[in-house]
Amino acid sequence: MAKQENGPRQRSGGIWDPLKDSTTDRKVAAGIPRTPQSESPSYRLAYIDDDFLCRDELRPVRLQLELLKVEMNLAERGIRSTIVMFGGARIPAPGASAWAARNETQRANLEAASVFYEEARKFARLCGEYSAKHDHQEYVVMTGGGPGVMEAGNRGAAEAGAPSIGLNIVLPHEQAPNAFVTPELSFNFHYFAIRKMHFLMRAKAIAIFPGGFGTMDEFFEAVTLIQTKRMAPIPLILFGEAFWRRIIDFDALAEFGTIAPEDVELLNFVETAEQAWKVIADHYEH
Repeated sequence: MAKQENGPRQRSGGIWDPLKDSTTDRKVAAGIPRTPQSESPSYRLAYIDDDFLCRDELRPVRLQLELLKVEMNLAERGIRSTIVMFGGARIPAPGASAWAARNETQRANLEAASVFYEEARKFARLCGEYSAKHDHQEYVVMTGGGPGVMEAGNRGAAEAGAPSIGLNIVLPHEQAPNAFVTPELSFNFHYFAIRKMHFLMRAKAIAIFPGGFGTMDEFFEAVTLIQTKRMAPIPLILFGEAFWRRIIDFDALAEFGTIAPEDVELLNFVETAEQAWKVIADHYEH
């Protein structure tokens, strides 16, 4: 007997499914004769109606979609854990000009900070080499997908022959994914909150390099979750102790009493990629 056009199919995982799939109906709907009725926005299939999906009332659905899309892609790829790298988008590669500098002081500081670009690159390369021992399913490098330290992270992983993840976000100024993110693992977000959830959901360690408000936001989100025991005590690694001690007086917070003295012990200060990897190895292997 010939298979009917709307016959049963199998979904991924070999699941039997007798229902017609939505992709087929989307194609059928696109071929419907053009009439005043079929051209009306009300006639569009709800799940392919961009105007409908962008309505204020659909915000809960959009939040769920951003959570699901990345989760499903990473799960299908078999990625079980990540090493997350946060840091400034404005930090240039060694020898490159500080494109974001507004004055000579900023230029000098940012170009001197290129050492962090190089350490981020080395650190990601170490992660990629170790990830290869786990079929690139563990310790996968994840960054914000942009320039600066993020680029260095994806670049180092690529140099080790390892895939890496980039979680970009739509910003007022143009920001394309850096060229080193694995294309199939390059994602774009509207909601900062969902993006930050994905940074943490598989994280085995978080490496934080000097950066601005965005980096601070991501750092404090993670340390707060660990401090309040809403998240396992994974390694929090801060590159550049002099920078962090100058920007944030952690000991003063403890002395004042707004954090506990032992909360400062959640932080691991390092200067090199090798020191950072040792923190991770000691945490998980001993």
